[in-house]
Amino acid sequence: MKALIDRFGRRIDYLRISVTDRCNLRCVYCMPPQGVLWRPRAEILSYEEIVRVVEAGARLGIRKIRLTGGEPLVRPDLTTLVRAITHIPGIEEISLTTNGMLLEKLAEPLAQAGLRRVNVSLDTLDPIKFHRITRFGDIERVWRGIEAAGRAGLTPIKINTVVIRGVNDDELRDLARLTLDRAWHVRLIEWMPVGNSRDWGEGFPAGPDRYYPLHEMLRQLAPLGLKPTDKPIGNGPARTFRIPGAPGTVGFISPLGDHFCATCNRLRLTADGQLRPCLLLDSEVPVREALRVNADVAPLIERAVRLKPREHNLLTLDASSPQDRMMCQIGG
Repeated sequence: MKALIDRFGRRIDYLRISVTDRCNLRCVYCMPPQGVLWRPRAEILSYEEIVRVVEAGARLGIRKIRLTGGEPLVRPDLTTLVRAITHIPGIEEISLTTNGMLLEKLAEPLAQAGLRRVNVSLDTLDPIKFHRITRFGDIERVWRGIEAAGRAGLTPIKINTVVIRGVNDDELRDLARLTLDRAWHVRLIEWMPVGNSRDWGEGFPAGPDRYYPLHEMLRQLAPLGLKPTDKPIGNGPARTFRIPGAPGTVGFISPLGDHFCATCNRLRLTADGQLRPCLLLDSEVPVREALRVNADVAPLIERAVRLKPREHNLLTLDASSPQDRMMCQIGG
């Protein structure tokens, strides 16, 4: 069995694929209220082109695929892509990250096509605050989508929450308590400065005031008596804990407070065909042109792996946060 090993001895077996840069929400930390300039359709990889990248990656050692966006469920016929990837030899799991707005109707068809798990972005439990953060989202639709995912067997369900000081940091205990009667994995994520340093509008904190670090999350949740789990849940960078007796877990993803670069095992493919070795750096390897002249993309995947840095530089004196793309254009 082949394996992709980077310069620092890390095995790269996970590919995150942004199937679209479009989204049906306008979350304040992800894009401006007017949205972003969408890529022309001709620049977006077709499903057939995505499948060719996955086939090449699988031959090299890629084993797990996550579909992202933008919002992946706004792209038509996503089940077609899921079904095609399911049949690629070597691929062991396909999962998806979604805002949940369209999940109610699509959960069952996606599960039948071969999708295994979903992560749902949910930054608050307050319907009014949810509408403010997403700019026009409906939290009740998201809850129905999560319930549909559970019925379809897309489990364990993970709930992703970006923690922002002065916005939702007062809800951490309530979010963690979701795991007391549900086998969910709630993951609290430090806000990351990726193309979102602009003003978010009235009532939201300025850039320097948004960051809520890991150590403050842990201190706030200390009364819940969190105990470390034996090992991480799933394939990701979260440090996971459990409230005693709870069926679910509480995880922390802290790219700044306790960054996870030493165990990074992933590449990212943008919707317009760029392989991105690191989420938090702007370097990319183009594959779209090679795909469209029927060239082998395996060498480009290997090049992207060689370009993976030891770690991001957001904590160094000469740090500069990535600005070439918004988070919605990378896939997170």
